[in-house]
Amino acid sequence: MERNLKNVLVISFGFLLLFTAYGGLQSLQSSLHSEEGLGVASLSVLYAALILSSMFLPPILIKKLGCKWTIAGSMCCYIAFSLGNFYASWYTLIPTSVILGLGGAPLWSAKCTYLTIAGNSYAEKAGKNGKDVINQYFGVFFLIFQSSGIWGNLISSLIFSQASNKVEISEENLACCGAYDCMTDTTNTTGSAEPSNSLIYTLLGIYTASGVLAVLLIVIFLDQIKSDQAETEKETLETPSFWSTFLATFQHLKDKRQCLLIPLTMYSGFEQGFLSGDYTKAYVTCALGIHYVGYVMICFSAVNSLCSLLFGKISQFTGRKLLFALATVTNITCIIALLLWKPHPEQFAVIFVFPALWGLSDAIWQTQTNGLYGILFEKHKEAAFANYRLWESFGFVIAFGYSTKLQIYIKLYILLSVLVLSMVTYGAVEYLEAKSSPGTPTATKKENVEPLTQETHM
Repeated sequence: MERNLKNVLVISFGFLLLFTAYGGLQSLQSSLHSEEGLGVASLSVLYAALILSSMFLPPILIKKLGCKWTIAGSMCCYIAFSLGNFYASWYTLIPTSVILGLGGAPLWSAKCTYLTIAGNSYAEKAGKNGKDVINQYFGVFFLIFQSSGIWGNLISSLIFSQASNKVEISEENLACCGAYDCMTDTTNTTGSAEPSNSLIYTLLGIYTASGVLAVLLIVIFLDQIKSDQAETEKETLETPSFWSTFLATFQHLKDKRQCLLIPLTMYSGFEQGFLSGDYTKAYVTCALGIHYVGYVMICFSAVNSLCSLLFGKISQFTGRKLLFALATVTNITCIIALLLWKPHPEQFAVIFVFPALWGLSDAIWQTQTNGLYGILFEKHKEAAFANYRLWESFGFVIAFGYSTKLQIYIKLYILLSVLVLSMVTYGAVEYLEAKSSPGTPTATKKENVEPLTQETHM
């Protein structure tokens, strides 16, 4: 097997094991730790820490440790969160949420940097187009990674189904389902009985073991990788100061293309937050019961995983603009339908159609946006991908922040507005790229890149 592809597979399966655990835990936080809102508070703290981490940690760790050991060390932060759930309290869950948040940005930045360098390295040796190889690598990664949602939800569904007691859903409660929800707790009364501590500990034990296996896989089988540029500059430049590295992420905003991509990047957080937080509550739990949430998310993850591979491969033939257009049309259609449709147990299949279509769209947002960052900002990938995690996290924080304050229809209108804005600003990025000749960067590009490159690689 070609070496770069082997490394891509190692990273992909490492993330699969890690996020099988974390994805399952994240979706259960509000249910397992509902006392005083501890579960929701832990997620809020987690994403706030992730934003802070995005501002300064990725360049520092990647430069000092390299991509491999940054990935391995950051994965340990996720294991700490799993351990914190064993004895969940404000004194255990909140600190471990902070630890996970701090490790999140370096993990994703190192992964994106590794795949981009590996793609360019293989393209150079094989005489292929770099952006095509990068898109294929991201497609393979997301094919394997997105399936973590299947296994994580399947594990929790199988374990907790042993203690589930189905509750009949009244017509009065059904009237509060959908876009014009009643903003009451009636949707929470349709769930299953709380699982026993032994079942919870069994689940947490499986999740923790999965995280440990992920770290071992990376440590043993992943090759260290460095770009020629990074090696050259490491020899001639000193290690960056904390402050200069902290500023590097924000100096990347001097590039107008990065600024124009902020709405698109934030939308990724908005749309994922809506599906996992609002759709599951107002459409799935309300109409069918909480024991169906896992199966709905499995449907989303399965479609997302398959489409990630498909779009990663066909992007070289269709181009990214056509795929972004497909995702936009699909999401807008879903949003309008969700505004008009009233969920009911008799429409069982329809409830699964929306997460399937959402999975198709999310596959495009994830593969193409990650690939776009790698292609546009190849010379300063660490700062670019740190910005990606920063703005996506802002999208999550905002979505979680107003989750309990607004009705579903208002959230759908917000989602629609952000999507339209994202496509306008993304179109501006494509226009700027079309104006510049492929082989001759414009003066504006050089002006934006040079000061940042120095700060980022110091």
